[in-house]
Amino acid sequence: MEWLDNWGLSLAAFLPMAGVVLLLFVPGSMDGVAKAVGLVITGAALLVGVAVGVRFDYGSAGAIQLEVNERWIPQIDARYHVGIDGIALPLFELSLLVSFLCIVYLLWHVPSPGKAKALIALTLLLETGMTGTFIALDLILFFIFWEVVLVPMYFMIGIWGGPRREYAAVKFFLYTLFGSIFMLLGFLALYFQGNTFDMIALREQGNLGSTLVQNLTFAGLFLGFAIKVPMWPFHTWLPDAHTEAPTIGSVLLAAVMLKMGTYGFIRIAYPILPDAAVYFAPVIGILAVIAIIYGALCCFAQSDLKRLIAFSSVGHMGFVMLGIATVSDRGINGAIFGMVAHGLITGMLFFLAGSIHERFHTREISALGGVLQQMPRFGSVLVYAGIASLGLPGLAGFWGEMLALLGSYQPGAGLDEGLFRILMVGGGIGTVLTAGYLLWTIQRVAMGTVPEKFADRHDLFDVQPLEWSAWAPLLVLILAAGIYPRMVLGVTDGAVQTLLKSFGG
Repeated sequence: MEWLDNWGLSLAAFLPMAGVVLLLFVPGSMDGVAKAVGLVITGAALLVGVAVGVRFDYGSAGAIQLEVNERWIPQIDARYHVGIDGIALPLFELSLLVSFLCIVYLLWHVPSPGKAKALIALTLLLETGMTGTFIALDLILFFIFWEVVLVPMYFMIGIWGGPRREYAAVKFFLYTLFGSIFMLLGFLALYFQGNTFDMIALREQGNLGSTLVQNLTFAGLFLGFAIKVPMWPFHTWLPDAHTEAPTIGSVLLAAVMLKMGTYGFIRIAYPILPDAAVYFAPVIGILAVIAIIYGALCCFAQSDLKRLIAFSSVGHMGFVMLGIATVSDRGINGAIFGMVAHGLITGMLFFLAGSIHERFHTREISALGGVLQQMPRFGSVLVYAGIASLGLPGLAGFWGEMLALLGSYQPGAGLDEGLFRILMVGGGIGTVLTAGYLLWTIQRVAMGTVPEKFADRHDLFDVQPLEWSAWAPLLVLILAAGIYPRMVLGVTDGAVQTLLKSFGG
């Protein structure tokens, strides 16, 4: 298994890129061949990911494993340095799984017949960027993977999106590019202070430069990562992008791409600049609670099902950022768990929203109703995903929010307990509001009577076999992570303890 130790991570990340090259030789009219290529390539990458998971030493989850550190660009001292620990592993596996399931879903439906090749190629390119971000240990390599996802998502929204797709695509591009500029400036500041782009070496050096330099550097990183999360008030690109994106674009954006921002905080900003992290933690916590409450209130005002799910992501990612802000083992473990749970649950909800539009040709909540009567299996899955999203104990959505709130009750050293306990109360109010809008949505869409215009529709069909194939892994993992949270927390805790050593913990 020496090849797996040395090149398993790289193989999983770059196989999709090889698939893009292979698709160049497939005629554009051969949708079936393009789908087959996409399925085989993403399936192979997922199998490599499973092998990585088997090979991973869970007893040493705090250490970087399967590491490769090779000379790459000597002129700027950038290296091809990749590796994985207990923080990166769950997100690495999530990226590979969701990308594969999106291709499975495309076997059933491609938004524009004859354009499967282009859409699948963009999905594969996205997979390389997302997966690579979670294994990169060099700042330049991280930045390149980070930027790789920008162009394919722009075209995915701009070509296959809804009526306002051009506006949403440009807004997404500009916001993300703006954040990337500040993030790159932060990376350069770290290099000038530490004389290396290597994340591990920078972490071992500890705080770099004067307090002012550290805070300014952290501020640059904060803008880059916060826009990607997205944190309030940098969130405005997200509802438009989700609403206009095709189904798989929304799934990939919600399930994986948003996690790149929160991962950046945990992998780069916090361990390398711990003093600045403590300084900014109260601000991050306050913005996170605003996002939780604001996102929930916005959901009450939405008439479009997909836009409602998009605003729910603002709130759910607020819980993730609240957990990160606590600088505590409970909070950061809960944040990582929340990332995985949000990826599984909200990815599932966007699959369902897309399928509702396919069946009813509308996403207007007021026009829907009685889905459980018309399509019992589909309606049951919708209710299941909805109650998982509101944080029902026993399902994945519960643990991340609970641990974030517990971490707020007893934050890390150097933080104001009084402030964070107030934030815990604000987060608790957010959980009540979240349950309210999700239960209200379920009641309007799944329950009640069937609208007259759909009462005589005989062409409505329940969940199809290919849909089950794309959704079943998510449904099972939502339950498994809820019943046995150790499947995630047992992996992350060792790496979180290593992270907290940067703060003297």
